[in-house]
Amino acid sequence: MVDSNTDLTILERRLSALLEELRDSESEKSWFEVENVSQALANGLRSRDEPVDSHTILGKTVLPETLTSLFTLALHGFSTPDDDRTSVVFELLRVAANICLDHDDNRGRLLEAGFPQAIISLLEGYAESIPPPPRTQPLDLSLAHIKVIRTSIGALLNASIGYEPVKFRLISLEAPLTILKLSTAIYPTGYWYNGSAESDSLETASEDAWAVRSGLADWAWRAISELKDVKDETLQIFTPDFLPLLVSPLLAFLPKSPPTPRPLFDVHSTFTSNLINADYEDLEESCMLIESLSLDVEDIRLSLARGLHFPAEHGGMPCLSVILDFIEHGSYPPSWNSPVFDEAERKRKEKAFNICKAALIKSVVEVAGEESNEDVLWDDSESDKPGGDFVYRMVDWLKRYVNDMNATSSNRAPNSQSIFDREDMVICASLALGNLARREKNSTALVSPPYSLAPVLASPHLLSPSTDIKVKHGVIGLLKHLAQAPPHSRAIHSALGKAGVVRRIAGSGVWDEKAGAMADIVQLSAIGVVKHMCNANVEHTFALVLPSSSSPSSTTGLAQVLALVKRSDSVPIKSEGSRVLVNVVRSLWSSSLPASPATDSQASPIAAGTVDKEDVLERQRKRNAAMRAVLTPACISTLASLVGRSGKYPLLVNEGVVALSLLSTHKEGAKLVLDALMVPLGLDSPTSPTDATSPPTTASDVGIPSSSTPSAGPRLNTPRHPLDMLIFTLKNVDNPVNFPVEVRANVCSFFVQLSKHTSGEELDKVKATARPVLESLLAAPVKEDMLEKAMQRVLDGWS
Repeated sequence: MVDSNTDLTILERRLSALLEELRDSESEKSWFEVENVSQALANGLRSRDEPVDSHTILGKTVLPETLTSLFTLALHGFSTPDDDRTSVVFELLRVAANICLDHDDNRGRLLEAGFPQAIISLLEGYAESIPPPPRTQPLDLSLAHIKVIRTSIGALLNASIGYEPVKFRLISLEAPLTILKLSTAIYPTGYWYNGSAESDSLETASEDAWAVRSGLADWAWRAISELKDVKDETLQIFTPDFLPLLVSPLLAFLPKSPPTPRPLFDVHSTFTSNLINADYEDLEESCMLIESLSLDVEDIRLSLARGLHFPAEHGGMPCLSVILDFIEHGSYPPSWNSPVFDEAERKRKEKAFNICKAALIKSVVEVAGEESNEDVLWDDSESDKPGGDFVYRMVDWLKRYVNDMNATSSNRAPNSQSIFDREDMVICASLALGNLARREKNSTALVSPPYSLAPVLASPHLLSPSTDIKVKHGVIGLLKHLAQAPPHSRAIHSALGKAGVVRRIAGSGVWDEKAGAMADIVQLSAIGVVKHMCNANVEHTFALVLPSSSSPSSTTGLAQVLALVKRSDSVPIKSEGSRVLVNVVRSLWSSSLPASPATDSQASPIAAGTVDKEDVLERQRKRNAAMRAVLTPACISTLASLVGRSGKYPLLVNEGVVALSLLSTHKEGAKLVLDALMVPLGLDSPTSPTDATSPPTTASDVGIPSSSTPSAGPRLNTPRHPLDMLIFTLKNVDNPVNFPVEVRANVCSFFVQLSKHTSGEELDKVKATARPVLESLLAAPVKEDMLEKAMQRVLDGWS
């Protein structure tokens, strides 16, 4: 046996001499000495604290090349070592792992000598015998071989920590995938606890073997984490091939059949606490990685969706289905009740377990939000399940939650399958369906039989002042996508109206005073729902503007929106809240007022000649009451401010001008509009429209999203009051944007309409301001025909 105190350079020279001897003629004696010398070298290199820097000294010798040559020679041309060479390979790996400990120069020398590459070849050789997941048995290897694999992973970890060249080479050789394959095969999560009748043929009852197996899993995750941390963010490390391996640990936390476990070891022992922690680490690392990959890698999102209907995508493992099963049925393992864990540790694990579920929910939402996945996840092949299995399951989660909440609130105990306390499932289902409801046909299917989802979404269990804001975020987001259907989509708007969606949102407290980015996002979504609904149906407008007959003293939805607009600092909320009022005015001042809401299968009663006179009178009464509610200084000031602060957005200026024109057809309204034109704006930041296309909900929406505001741009004209903005629009000079001729013509039409019902000093001020501008524009050599006629009508009316 070589003395461990022998100078390490002497050991290096002896190892080099042994290499030459073995090249000439192999002998067991030489290999035995290689093992001993390597063991002494590895032991001597375990620390960097010695007075002599042995690592640098040895790294400058031929030791890296010697190690690579001996390693290759020990394999005898095979991919893995024979049983009688495992100990030699093990010690050579220890030398390599220790010589590059915190030493970049030696990492580079090992890489140049080809040692990390040789390790990958070795690991690939072991991985060839692994069957695809899911696996029912641990990989049947002796303890000596498992130690070789574990030390190989440790050597790769030491060689790559903070050293990009080794990382790049290992990634190019797909080392992370090989490492994870071996780790999940050698240490299948939870196997020690669930047991197997076939386990007698393996070294599964040995604590030593399972200690090495679990230690290998820990080193594997550390190595994968290190390889993932590269400076080049464009470097693609993970592919869809990882998904079955990442999903496999979830199976250990699903209910078993039969449910009685057969642990290999006493769950109350200190030893098993290490295995429990290893299982927990497998779960946590897998879930966090699935989440990050779903957020960042398009191929992962596409592959997860494809695998739902084509299990061959992942070698037979239904990855997305397993993720959904885990979200729904995954539970804390009984082993966590072991007395080796105190209550604080148990609570910590349970909290982390719930975080894992939240991470997978983000993944599912992100997969559903991938535009290319809409046609994959929405499957119309089964008439009894519109949208297919995924949609059916998400709808079922929503319905079961509401039904179970109804059961608990009526003093009926929920059954064992109840999900009355599973708000996370509601969040997942509502956000995922919201992403799939961007097409009218999909929205129609969701509100039509057999799903009939509108009354479920309008349930007080999902929308009430006490509802968690994340639940409101998902449910209101889904309602927003449904409400965006065009007005002719009668089935959708009729279903939303019958469910009382507008009043339910108004009564949910969503527009109450709150702070935070999430509150802003949810409030903005709720504004979007009522904005679209008021544009589609006057009945929705009545529900927003008029108090409920059952609660006449309650604050109306419109009053809540306007109060929010007034106090909010959020630019999108101010903008979109004002646009709600625009649609309310358009709806109420529409020349046609149907007798009752038409359904998708029935013609309007008026068209059919079956008008109910009492119904017409009642609806006209509601219309008059709603118009009176809108003809207030507060409402008209809101619209005038929308015009005055929207210089960068011709669309908003035009919407405000059209609404003011409609209000001016009423004598009282015209007077209020005239007064509002000269009110100082105060703030000079323009409001901004939100994207009417409503992008898909992303995983970040499940957490606390960040608010966004438009970037600052040139503002050459700063209106002091709304009338200034109208003049700037007419001139269309030195504005931040170019105003289309149609918008400028609408401003002229507004002046004409305003003059019909107003007079006096205030109107004269408007005329005095606008007339010179109109005359100068008419005198210009080049002008559009539409605008010229519109301006001339104004001057003719003022003459």
